[in-house]
Amino acid sequence: MEKTSTTLILARHGETFDNENRIMQGQTQGRLNKIGIEQASKLAAEMKERHIDVFVSSDLNRAVETCRIVAEQHGMPVVTTPLLRERDWGAFTGRFIPDIKDEPFPEDVEPLNSMLHRAQRFLDFISGQYRGKTVFAVGHGIINKAIQARYHNRQMKDIEPMYNAEVRTLLLP
Repeated sequence: MEKTSTTLILARHGETFDNENRIMQGQTQGRLNKIGIEQASKLAAEMKERHIDVFVSSDLNRAVETCRIVAEQHGMPVVTTPLLRERDWGAFTGRFIPDIKDEPFPEDVEPLNSMLHRAQRFLDFISGQYRGKTVFAVGHGIINKAIQARYHNRQMKDIEPMYNAEVRTLLLP
């Protein structure tokens, strides 16, 4: 009997220089720092024996770097998609996170409903494009929360944050 469900192994990228310095990255490219490279390498070792059919990543460098390190263990390429991009933080992008804690959101921050819609489009894309496959996908903290909120039919505030290089597995119908 053919497998019809899709296994989504959802990961967050490794630590970046901006994570380390508590800078709001948003949709900037970012680069893994030494810890982030070590986290991605550890994740690659954990996934080495796991059967994975396809590797998908946000098109932002920090996620691509993390995914590529894991995919290399399998000798496979990385497919990128803007659907997995982090939330666009608008004027908050590049700012020191503690400084913006109590500020109202700027008008150019990506609306929550827009991001949740993008998260659903990602889930639909994975289910449709890779039906019956095991997909390893690397995204970002907030978009990964949105994906899980859609998957579990819960509010984002009810989804636990993901740490750098953390993995959660979702079984898509």
